[in-house]
Amino acid sequence: MSTWRPIPPPRFWQRWLPERLHGPVRGLAKLSLFGLVIGCGMAFFYFLLASRFDLGEVARLPADPVYYDRRGKELPAPAGAGRRLVTRQDIPDFLVKALQAREDARFYEHCGVDLLGLGRATLRNIKDREFTQGASTLSMQLARNTFDIRAKSLHRKFLEIALTLRIEARYSKDAILTAYLNRIYFGSGCHGIEQAAHTYFGKATRDLSEGESAMIVGIIRGPHLFSPLRHLDAAIEQRDQTLARMLAMGFINEARRAEIRAQPIKLVSDDQAEIQPSYALQAIQRELNQILDESDIRLGGLRVNTTLDAAWQERLDTELTRAVSALEHEKTWAHPIHAAQAAGSKPLYVQYAAVTSETRSGAILALIGGRDYQQSRFDRTRSTRDLGSAFEPFVAAAAAERGKLVLPGKPVQTGRQIGPAEVERIAKRCGLAGPFLLQTDDLFRGSVAATPMEMAVGLATLGNKGQRPKPFLIREILDAEGKSLFTATPELSSAISPNAALDATSVLHRHAGTRCFTGATGSERDAWTLRLGPGGATAIWIGFDDPTVIASERRLKSLLDEFVDRLGNE
Repeated sequence: MSTWRPIPPPRFWQRWLPERLHGPVRGLAKLSLFGLVIGCGMAFFYFLLASRFDLGEVARLPADPVYYDRRGKELPAPAGAGRRLVTRQDIPDFLVKALQAREDARFYEHCGVDLLGLGRATLRNIKDREFTQGASTLSMQLARNTFDIRAKSLHRKFLEIALTLRIEARYSKDAILTAYLNRIYFGSGCHGIEQAAHTYFGKATRDLSEGESAMIVGIIRGPHLFSPLRHLDAAIEQRDQTLARMLAMGFINEARRAEIRAQPIKLVSDDQAEIQPSYALQAIQRELNQILDESDIRLGGLRVNTTLDAAWQERLDTELTRAVSALEHEKTWAHPIHAAQAAGSKPLYVQYAAVTSETRSGAILALIGGRDYQQSRFDRTRSTRDLGSAFEPFVAAAAAERGKLVLPGKPVQTGRQIGPAEVERIAKRCGLAGPFLLQTDDLFRGSVAATPMEMAVGLATLGNKGQRPKPFLIREILDAEGKSLFTATPELSSAISPNAALDATSVLHRHAGTRCFTGATGSERDAWTLRLGPGGATAIWIGFDDPTVIASERRLKSLLDEFVDRLGNE
């Protein structure tokens, strides 16, 4: 039987290709088919993985942080911590165009993934051999921020693309843009554009000017670097770059750009700023904002464990209020406050500020920046005031560090042994920045100014064997699941020797288990109490915001001694 069969005619592509290329073409076809199968498999895997995410999270914003003191007691949340939502109608069209120009020019055209931009970025990453380019669209950034996809890897990018396509299929472009602006971080503790608008410019998003809109869009590239409250020049540069991109895309002309650049920048003033519950919460919010910026923490539902001891803070505040109230109600104490009240003008109040720092770590246990936060938001723990005789412990520290005698109650004789320049140098090492007003014997008498915060740190240095602690207010930040995102590490620096620190504390008076100093400046305009307890160093200042005689030095010392008695040895 014959097995002969006719040779089939060549396929169409074989007719116009040389025979030597037939084999490679067949191999390429098989490879392409194999790649298609792999690609379909990967697409199926990542869409299956993406389907496990709840897209409802896109519209549901994360919960606000909750604050606790060192013993686990919940603290009132800082005002303005909650996110404020905007609708698409609240967002100026100019701001939308600025966002397109700066972040995603083809936002309303692509399907969530800009294939052209992704291709360019892929080639650049291959060339650089690392992920230097991301080509992220607004939709991709929204997916990343919503589901906390941050690690730079191919797996993360494929998952991000799959989630982006799901988001685009479910939400309209305007809904995506609105969710994006409501969710992203704008620096200085601002989550969402409405909070950013109020924090930076004291107004709602709908009321932002064109220049403000361009500046706020420019912040997105670097929330910490380009915050106008921290780096105004950098924020202005970002505004100008945004306007340049808008000009290049035809959204504005050269004349309009010049007009917008000429618009005055009116950042929010202190009087317009959000009112916090207390000076301590204001300081905590300030520190939290810095940590969020530097550590790139943007998750919701945070638990912020602070260093504050709420019970000690309340006790300190209560006793200080009692002390100054007693001073104000003494009939023998004449002061312009009464004349001001009689004339119907705004009265002057005796103010106070206090800081307690944990000696061994620098953790702030109490921070009181004034007598009434609602009446005055000025934080006096950061305001320099004359020290007078309260400077004596640091004169003693300088003398002891240089091997000289410490003569309690005789700061001039103690200081003369080494001179003003050496006293100033050692005081600065202990944490006092100055200004040091005179370089004569008057320096030993206290012709120097410092803040209550600096005095608390300096006193803690003496109580910590010469190791100066860096003050901090936040111990740890946890996410909603209890995972630690940030843990503070105490920072200590050597200031003076342990023996010198011990000798310096000899000028403090031992009282009920603590070492204390009470006194006033020679002008009787500032009164100080330094208190070194078993675990904490407390610096307290009493006076008027506008330096004015408070009372006689003798009366002030008596009042502060009574105050120390009431505090006890805690």
